[in-house]
Amino acid sequence: MASSNNAPSLGRCGGFVAERLRDAFHLPARRTSVPEARRRVLAVLHEWGAAEQVRDDAELVVSELFTNAVRHTDSEKVGCELTVLGAFLRVEVTDQGCGGSTPHVQPGSVDKECGRGLFLVGALSESWGVRPDPTGHGRTVWADLPYGAPAAH
Repeated sequence: MASSNNAPSLGRCGGFVAERLRDAFHLPARRTSVPEARRRVLAVLHEWGAAEQVRDDAELVVSELFTNAVRHTDSEKVGCELTVLGAFLRVEVTDQGCGGSTPHVQPGSVDKECGRGLFLVGALSESWGVRPDPTGHGRTVWADLPYGAPAAH
């Protein structure tokens, strides 16, 4: 069952209080969950008024990171969190660990059918990285994508 934390939170930004958009969910670590994660991300970003380019880029990044978590770990579930941080959309995908190595861009991966996911993540994001999960089990791969102003309706 997917869980949500789709409530906006408030944070201080200069002299005013700014809304911080955030959504989080977990899905079973199965191949069939990857398209569900993409659909979920697109729906949330559409609800937030994100521009089409932001939605497209986030969909691809989530697809790549979620696929890696499913394919390269023995997780039972994979988590995804979206947060708007100023001019960036932070995409985080958390697995339960037990993967063979830390995620990294494969040399020569741009020309291969498999293995170019993190190359694409790097190309679409301002920055990305990996950190251990706070529980000590698993890791979080994150990417900061340019977000910009909400799209006009």
